[in-house]
Amino acid sequence: MSDTDAPSSSTDGSPSALREGDAPHLPADLDAVREALVEWYRTDHRAFPWRRTEDPYPILVSEVMSQQTQLDRVVPAWEDFLDRWPTPADLADADRADVVAFWSAHSLGYNNRATYLHEAAGQIESEYDGSFPETPEELQELMGVGPYTANAVASFAFNNGDAVVDTNVKRVLHRAFDVPDDDPAFERVASHAMPTGESRVWNNAIMELGGVACGKKPRCDEVGCPWREWCHAYQTGDFTAPDVPTQPSFDGSRRQFRGRIVRLLGEHDEMALDALGHRIRVDYAPDGEYGREWLRGLLSDLADDGLLAVEETGEETTVRLRR
Repeated sequence: MSDTDAPSSSTDGSPSALREGDAPHLPADLDAVREALVEWYRTDHRAFPWRRTEDPYPILVSEVMSQQTQLDRVVPAWEDFLDRWPTPADLADADRADVVAFWSAHSLGYNNRATYLHEAAGQIESEYDGSFPETPEELQELMGVGPYTANAVASFAFNNGDAVVDTNVKRVLHRAFDVPDDDPAFERVASHAMPTGESRVWNNAIMELGGVACGKKPRCDEVGCPWREWCHAYQTGDFTAPDVPTQPSFDGSRRQFRGRIVRLLGEHDEMALDALGHRIRVDYAPDGEYGREWLRGLLSDLADDGLLAVEETGEETTVRLRR
């Protein structure tokens, strides 16, 4: 990973080699930029509990829970989850239906993430003898762990990751150094900016900057942004940011009703199709717009995710969580 002070215009294809136009306003004294950000982060940052550990298991749980869920809502769910299943072995031994029911009860959304986490815990026990893999490449072998999550766990648990590039980081780099709205450019600049061997503190710091100082509404002076003296947006007053896809509304969505199904089935061994329909929707009518056909579509999605089983006995249809 490049650790030079001046931007490079190399086109040798290496991930950290900057190209012309990648960061028109990246300062020559990159060490000063790095030191300012790290000092700002170490002086004061949000005290999320997973930032107080280097144990990869609670860090993985926090990363999976944090996907499309506000961090303040994640904290109590994360604490409850680890109270119930404090180690990967405990989670691997758990009934999958209990894990899914917990996930749904805490409104974490996308219940298949609970099954992936349960499956990953089983892999750690059976394939890695209870020890976590440590590199981003190895961590991606775990069920449901994609490149971003793998890199985050490698960074925060093992200080062994690459530069994290999420929505917050893109917004920071775009505003501060005029990086174009182009994923490969963001990755090159992020990689170039991160000091070698410092992925734990650096990735935490730059994500904190995006979450606290450089959000959709910037708070540069209010929180003492450490990059004000170099920031292109601060100097010009142009705080536009890369486009961020709008999340669809949760209320009334198929995701909301799938969550209701999982919660109900977590309370009952099994339920008949129509009884389930009436419990999850007040305007359920077997032959109506929101009736059996609509409900079977939801159940099919959940069955495809391995969350439940649908059994047909004559004219009777019953549904239960998989265990």
